[in-house]
Amino acid sequence: MYKHILVPTDGSDMSSAAIDQALQLAKTLGARVTVLTVAEPLHFLPVTPGATVNLRTDYEAHVREDGIRILGAVEAKANTACVAVETLQVTAGDAWQAIVDTAKAKGCDLIAMASHGRRGVSAFLMGSVTTKVLSHAKVPVLVYRS
Repeated sequence: MYKHILVPTDGSDMSSAAIDQALQLAKTLGARVTVLTVAEPLHFLPVTPGATVNLRTDYEAHVREDGIRILGAVEAKANTACVAVETLQVTAGDAWQAIVDTAKAKGCDLIAMASHGRRGVSAFLMGSVTTKVLSHAKVPVLVYRS
């Protein structure tokens, strides 16, 4: 069965619930887990060179701290559940691509993730990370929906 599960998270309540489910599955299977957060690079129109540097530095610090907080909470849950966990934060323009690439690079045989269930215009405009992962992943994808 599955030996290495990749669990992407954005820190939302839905992702947290998916993590809980993935950790239970991993414990049952004796699998290890890699938890991934994907930070989007800063996209902006520079006003002045000094403002650009400060904005980028502040943004990157905030994203790094947010990732540490999210991944630290997951690591604590995994330790409580006695599940081997690795945490990873990457920066990428497309979260779905980072997820698919990480699954391949880490040798994961399952991706377990939440779906926020956007529909209609919201799904069209924002796209769905989950749908793109489902379309491009070379391993099975387990989607958690509440």
